[in-house]
Amino acid sequence: MADGPLTWKNFIGGFVVDKPGNAAEYQTGGWRSQKPVWDNTKCIKCGVCYIYCPEPCIRQTAEGYFESDLFYCKGCGICARECWTNAIKMVQEEEV
Repeated sequence: MADGPLTWKNFIGGFVVDKPGNAAEYQTGGWRSQKPVWDNTKCIKCGVCYIYCPEPCIRQTAEGYFESDLFYCKGCGICARECWTNAIKMVQEEEV
C-alpha cells in the first residue's frame, strides 16, 4: 500500500478490449426488459431506426424491412422513439 493519498496510479485496471471487433462474440441482449416489435404495414423502409440504433443491432431484411438482432439489443427504445411512422413498438419481454 502506498503512503499518502490514493491516486489513479494505485488502482488496478479494469476490463481491457485486447482486439478490435470482439463485441460480436458476446451476446449482450439478455438483460433487457423491453424489446422492439416492428409493424411492417406501417414501415416505409426509411432506415431511421438503423441509423439511430446505438448498438448497431438493427439489420435490413431481404424484403427491405428492418429487424433487431435480439442477441445484442439492449431494449433502449431509441429506434421506436425515432421511427417517423410509429412502426416500432416497445413491448415487455413477456408479452411476445
